[in-house]
Parts: sequence; structure tokens; C-alpha cells
Amino acid sequence: MIIAVSGKGGTGKTMVSSTLVKLLSTTGKDVLAIDADPDSNLPEALGVIVDKTVGDVREELKKDTAAGNIPPGANKWDILDYKIMESVIETRGFDLLVMGRPEGSGCYCAVNNMLRKIIETLSSNYDYIVIDTEAGLEHLSRRTTHNVDIMLVVTDPSHRGILTADRIAELAKELEINFKKLFLILNRLKKEDEADLKQKISQIGLELAGVIYEDPLISEFDMAGKPLINLPDDSDSVNAVRRILETALNFNEE
Repeated sequence: MIIAVSGKGGTGKTMVSSTLVKLLSTTGKDVLAIDADPDSNLPEALGVIVDKTVGDVREELKKDTAAGNIPPGANKWDILDYKIMESVIETRGFDLLVMGRPEGSGCYCAVNNMLRKIIETLSSNYDYIVIDTEAGLEHLSRRTTHNVDIMLVVTDPSHRGILTADRIAELAKELEINFKKLFLILNRLKKEDEADLKQKISQIGLELAGVIYEDPLISEFDMAGKPLINLPDDSDSVNAVRRILETALNFNEE
């Protein structure tokens, strides 16, 4: 099962992604978290220190090739594939792969092409793959998420957040990317605004998987630099994501 979390930057994608990993890792199943956002905030949210990203691996291979350190006739993808597997970080409850980005001002397209191949290669090795996508629409236009089973589109109450969610739904339809399920998550909601916002997002045509109310504990963790995966199991936000999982996956921790 491949789950991707998308939306405008700053809407809470990484919080949702890290909490999904937190909950799925309690099942005893094999879970892989992929940080596909060049900003790479997921490792911090999961409390994991990353020494090497896929972007780093690609740059090393480019340098080795230019220096003549790759044997003639060697299959570069096989070498790259092996080195990427080495960069997967294993923890007690989940594995983590960080895409990163190329050095300098290089295009992120090459790393995205690698992401497609990585998902195809690793999908059979894990029960759940959770992808924290890059912000906006690029992951759709580049088709890095075309093999995703469930797409969760996160928005905050802002007009731009809701507009981006609407555009993601429309672009997926235009590109004929047929997710098995496509849901909207409304994050940082104030209860007094709930009725008006639900009316507004009903016009998007995305099924609402659930809402996450504004949670001071999230701000407290962010300010203190605490990993979000350490949020209490009974906290409001964790319970909200748990209910979203129940809606999207018929998820049950027992």
C-alpha cells in the first residue's frame, strides 16, 4: 500500500506524514517513509539523523563516472540502485529514505525520475510506503506519484491552501492519474470556522477524510524542536490522524 501526502507548502503535510508513520509502525508491518520534498523536513519530524540522501548518492556517482572510477561497461543503474539501498535508514519501527536534491542549482527532475524507479523497486518489500511529497503540483506533472494507491491532499483553512488542493484534484484528473482513493484533509481548523469551511471545500469535489483541529501541542513541539513522532498517542492530532486512517484504509491498530 503506497500512501502519498500532498498539498501546498506549510499546510502540515509533514505532520500528517510523520503521524501516519507513527501509527502504521505500531502494526508490526514493514513501513518505509520517503521524504520526497527537497526541504527534507520529515527526518526531523521522525527524530532521525540523515547522513546521506539519494541526491547525494547521485552526485557521488556522477563524480566517480567523470573521474573514470566506474569500470567500462558497468551498469550505472545497478550501481546506483545498490548505493541507494545502502542509504535507507533502518529504525526500530520503520525505514526512511530521503530523496534530497542535487548539489548546486541542478534540476530536481533527475531525482524525481529516480523516485519513480525506487518506488517500483521497493514497493514489493514493504507493506506500507508513506511519501511526503514536494509541495504543490510538480509530483503530479512529473508523474512521480502515479503508482500511489491513496493520495491524501492536506490543506489548511487558507484560500491558497484550498485552491492548491482543488488544482491537485483537477490535474490528477487531466493527467488521468487514477488513484485508488483520493481524499482531502483539513488541517489547523478552528471549530468556530468548521461549518463555513466544510461548505467551501464541498465545492472541490474531494471526499473529506477528516479534520485536524488547531493543536497548541504541535506548535509547542515545533518551537522546542521535538520530533512530532513523539506526540502522545492520545493527543488530539494523533487521534485525528488515526480517524483519518480508519476512513482512508479501514485501519485498525488491533
